[in-house]
Amino acid sequence: MRRTLMLVGGLAAVALAGAAGFALLSRGQPEATVRLAPTDTALVALGANVYAAQCAACHGANLEGEPDWRTRRPDGRLPAPPHDETGHTWHHPDEVLFALTKYGLPKEIGGKPYLSAMPAYEGILTDREIVAVLSYIKSRWPSEVIARHDAINAAARP
Repeated sequence: MRRTLMLVGGLAAVALAGAAGFALLSRGQPEATVRLAPTDTALVALGANVYAAQCAACHGANLEGEPDWRTRRPDGRLPAPPHDETGHTWHHPDEVLFALTKYGLPKEIGGKPYLSAMPAYEGILTDREIVAVLSYIKSRWPSEVIARHDAINAAARP
């Protein structure tokens, strides 16, 4: 049962990443322009402030997400996932994370509606603030997760 849940979750993450990537490309954005910088202390400090103001209310002050984040609520929406190493954030390349944050989640995946409470931050946060938040999140991951995320980025870029 656990293996099935992990497989379904993994497939959903791949579908979400693909849909977000398509959304990014369809908006005319360059493919590989976003680079997170988790070692840039000034950028990470900015990201920590923006995260506290814009993200922590749902995703938790310590990136822990909401309880039972894999179980849909009665309205069909999923609770906010964690952004620490226990979540799936690090499974997505920088460009996808940026697109999901800036433009929001796709309204449907695989021809089925996808309900989410995640807002789009286009017009609310600057591109630099989005990169700063994502850099802050990445700076909090253990080194082995950062290395895996770097490998995902390398595989995603031509």
